[in-house]
Amino acid sequence: MNTRKGGFASLIGLLGAHLGLAAASLFALFPVMWVVAMALDKGSEAHPTSLRLWPAQPSLDAFRQVLAHPTEIEGIRFADLALNSLLLAGGTAVACIALGACAAYAFSRFNFPGRRAGLVGFMVLQLFPPVASMAPLFVLLSSLHLRTSLVGLALAYASGTLPFAIWNLKGTFDTVPRELEEAAVMDGCGPFRTFLQVVLPLAAPGLAVTTLFGFMAGWTEIVLAWTFLEDPRTFTLSMALYNMVGQYGTTRPWSEFAALSLLLSLPVVVTMLLLQRFIVSGLTAGSVKG
Repeated sequence: MNTRKGGFASLIGLLGAHLGLAAASLFALFPVMWVVAMALDKGSEAHPTSLRLWPAQPSLDAFRQVLAHPTEIEGIRFADLALNSLLLAGGTAVACIALGACAAYAFSRFNFPGRRAGLVGFMVLQLFPPVASMAPLFVLLSSLHLRTSLVGLALAYASGTLPFAIWNLKGTFDTVPRELEEAAVMDGCGPFRTFLQVVLPLAAPGLAVTTLFGFMAGWTEIVLAWTFLEDPRTFTLSMALYNMVGQYGTTRPWSEFAALSLLLSLPVVVTMLLLQRFIVSGLTAGSVKG
């Protein structure tokens, strides 16, 4: 009898857990479903705040409009904005990996004067919001004649994401056994070859997370972009989306605002899917040791 009651209680608990997870999933997916329905609803401008999850007048006109005219500026194509965003995001991710991996490996493997102070300094830098460095970056990039270019903006993004990259990759490198490097040295590998062929492949989870973080930082940022860039030909998709925001609503139909939001999120989703097998293990591996 007790066994039967215990089995029934376990079944009820399992059912409750599944119902709770289903409710949490619906709660998380509801905003996405709402935006998709708004982007596909030709009549969403008449009822922008309705919570319909199915478009009353299904249409792809909003996507056609933002692909043809992403901004009110003549001559600016969607492909140009997407290419600028991709160059910024890719450049930021590459800089995070190239510079962050080298610095993190040095902090992980070598003892040198200022090592602890450097790590603490990088940690403190993460406490400041990105806008706190806007003024010095403005002056520095202006003196280098890079402020209004995508190269200068990518350098600004990289400077803001490097502290996280160094700390995350340093924790990942700490989990790589030193014995593997010693074995590689005994087999004739030099320090640089050991780093490339032994350490980096084993640190793939941390590298994947750092790549995703750097890509997202370069793809979605708008504050520094609006402050530094002047030529519309260097504008990004994030700037085009922000340009649709008015004082009390949007300057374009809500369906077009939702459509551009979805198009803007697609590259991040694709990047995350490509790196998904590394992401979960990388988020934990980079925080085990410090």
